[in-house]
Amino acid sequence: MTRITAQRLTREAFAPFGDVIDMSGDNHYPINGGKAERYHDLATAEATGPNARVLISMVRGTPYELPLKLTMVERHPFGSQAFIPLSPRPFLVVVCQDGKEGPGEPHAFISAPGQGINYSRNVWHGVLTPLGDPQDFLIVDRGGDGSNLEEFHFSHAYEIHLP
Repeated sequence: MTRITAQRLTREAFAPFGDVIDMSGDNHYPINGGKAERYHDLATAEATGPNARVLISMVRGTPYELPLKLTMVERHPFGSQAFIPLSPRPFLVVVCQDGKEGPGEPHAFISAPGQGINYSRNVWHGVLTPLGDPQDFLIVDRGGDGSNLEEFHFSHAYEIHLP
């Protein structure tokens, strides 16, 4: 079993896989008479294919036992997929570059409390993995005709550790 240690989630490290969604960027401005601050254009939602549309959903995720035994990753060929936590707790993010015969070796990240992520279209990624307690997330992804899910099962498991 190959051991992988998760690293801190940063915009730079995650850029090949998608967007980090948080309020640390410079693109924000006041709205509603100065009573609210809008953090604008944090990620790009992609939706392609027949009858494509952007969906907003919610999910309650249950933590996995750690270290995580990663045996499968998935990707969405017709659209991006964003997970935005509704509580200020971290979660584990696993992604892979696209290889010649499927996904390459996984990269693992730990979000800071309140950080979300947006997987770009066709990026291999692990399943939603809250840390500690069950956690609720807002999901922004693609709806429409056709299957928007591909799964890949590794020939050997990866063991994902927290630092």
